Amino acid sequence: MKPKLKRELSLWQITLIGVGIIVGAGIYVLIGEAAGMAGNAVWLSFILAAIVAAFTGLSYAELSSVFPRAGAEYVYIDKTLGKKLAWIVGWLIIISSIISSSAVSIGFANYFSSLFGTPIILTALTAILLCGVILIAGIKESAFLTILCTCIELIGLAIIIFIGLPHIGSVNYLELASGLSGIFRASSLVFFAYIGFESITRLAEETKNPSKIIPKAVLLSIAITTIIYVLVAISAVSVLGWNGLSSSSAPLAFVASHLFGDRAFLVLSVIALFSTFNTVLVVMLGASRLIYGIAEFRILPRVFLSISRKTHTPWVAIVTTTLFGMFFVLFFGNIKIVANLTNFAIFMTFIFVNAAVIWMRYKKPDKKRGFTTPLSIGKMPVLPALGIITCLFMLANIEIEVLAYGVALVIIGFLIYELGEVAVDHKKVL
Repeated sequence: MKPKLKRELSLWQITLIGVGIIVGAGIYVLIGEAAGMAGNAVWLSFILAAIVAAFTGLSYAELSSVFPRAGAEYVYIDKTLGKKLAWIVGWLIIISSIISSSAVSIGFANYFSSLFGTPIILTALTAILLCGVILIAGIKESAFLTILCTCIELIGLAIIIFIGLPHIGSVNYLELASGLSGIFRASSLVFFAYIGFESITRLAEETKNPSKIIPKAVLLSIAITTIIYVLVAISAVSVLGWNGLSSSSAPLAFVASHLFGDRAFLVLSVIALFSTFNTVLVVMLGASRLIYGIAEFRILPRVFLSISRKTHTPWVAIVTTTLFGMFFVLFFGNIKIVANLTNFAIFMTFIFVNAAVIWMRYKKPDKKRGFTTPLSIGKMPVLPALGIITCLFMLANIEIEVLAYGVALVIIGFLIYELGEVAVDHKKVL
């Protein structure tokens, strides 16, 4: 009998995994860059990004209750908008996830090297390889490690909030660095710090009662992380001001060291190690499950459906994710560009996911749903429509260079799809 994925995960485990995916390298690395754009009002950028995430999070919640499959976005769009668009979305997510995991592994290596003097590239490659081994070991083991790292990450952020409490009110929290445009550009950048809630839906086939649990976990994880991010942003600018925060490559560790010296910097750097490693782990987890899910629809070779009889994990998909992650480490660029390239792929995906909800409301209004996005005008769901509008607005605030890279990825994806269709047609003729 062919082995299957095991349903091991409960609501609290899925929610903590979601929080762990979201509260990752983004807040530890990008808050300084964002402060340089938004000034002391950087907390507003986090709220704007959260609103965009919430609109689309509700759409994910509805679709995941209808199609609780590991293929997640690919399945939603395949069932509504068609196979070609589904492949493009799947392609964008897989590539951006792998690039993102490579980028964050370099961030991990930088922290690790500063503490222990190890070679950066070798450390990054080792981190990705270790994550691959953990993922193959089993979903329960991966979830345990993710939850452990998440707790350590949250302790680090709690320290920052605690440090900032006595300084609340010391700065003007509406002071802007570059006007309203800076707020919007920063919100586009820090959206990278919210990426991850959608990955929860890819664990549907490993979750107990996914139609009920997945929607709740998506919404809970966004709500919890938004509160944390706003408190951290306010605390950080209270201690350093936006000028000081934006001048550091390790902004949150710098907040701690500003008051408590090198020992505090060391503690926050170690916590950042757990944060960045956890991000690599969970991003690779999501990418491998999406590869497995798409292979179920025969768009990718069926070898990616191979599941270990011992650990019940999709080992071929995991090995592929690991090898490509290690490959991209060697071609890593600027983290700001990589973060925004990941954001491009996510915004494009979110546009299609919101459109899928609208399509379902008009074409299949009687389809059974475990969760329904609130607020509709007639058949038109308001929040998914706002999700599309806000994602388009976010795309407009991404740099031209990144948009060019993103369009190139889309074109490559279309070419791969068309070549695959030609190959299939050729086989039929033979």
